Amino acid sequence: MSVHQETDASHAPRGALAKIEHILHAAERDDDGNIALGALSDAMEERAFALLLLILALPCCLPFIYLLPQIVALPMAFLAWQMASGRRSPWLPEKFRARKLPVRGMLQITAQVKRYAGWLERLAHPRLTGLTDAGGMRILGILLLIPSLSILVPLPLTNTVPGIGVAITSAGLIERDGVFVILGLLIGLAWVLALVVGGPTVVYFLIDWIRMRVAAT
Repeated sequence: MSVHQETDASHAPRGALAKIEHILHAAERDDDGNIALGALSDAMEERAFALLLLILALPCCLPFIYLLPQIVALPMAFLAWQMASGRRSPWLPEKFRARKLPVRGMLQITAQVKRYAGWLERLAHPRLTGLTDAGGMRILGILLLIPSLSILVPLPLTNTVPGIGVAITSAGLIERDGVFVILGLLIGLAWVLALVVGGPTVVYFLIDWIRMRVAAT
């Protein structure tokens, strides 16, 4: 390894969220401070599927954020389908490539997620790496389709839990941590199962519970 490569490696961001911040800061923006999803995809190299899925999942992780989760849900599902199909790198149709994301807003969301879940990210390290190889990625793509599509359900909070599940799974793929991959899938799929079994009743019960917790504090 050359001295230049060693220097680049020493300055490379560590952690999935730090990598996302690095990409967003380096991204070229339009006059409104937005970046096209296609340009964001083109800026990624190694583990592009996982990085792109994590960026798209972050707006879904925070409760009571509207519109943006629905904008990113279909591209998330499309990426999961490509993973299931065995593609090595993402491909987006022009319809998805043209979708704009606010860079400043995405950086604020990333900062909020780091504030509340940064400790969790620091626990990630390579283990059970077989889940993140080519064969594992195909199975994960099939499973990630389910929580990604559930974000489109027009009910309050239906984006938050599956978004967290997809984000944790994506972080696990970036860090080659099979434990994180399993944890994220369990969260996302358990939520979808609860929604299928309990329907809107589960959602409104959680909303009332959150409101009571907030009022108590």
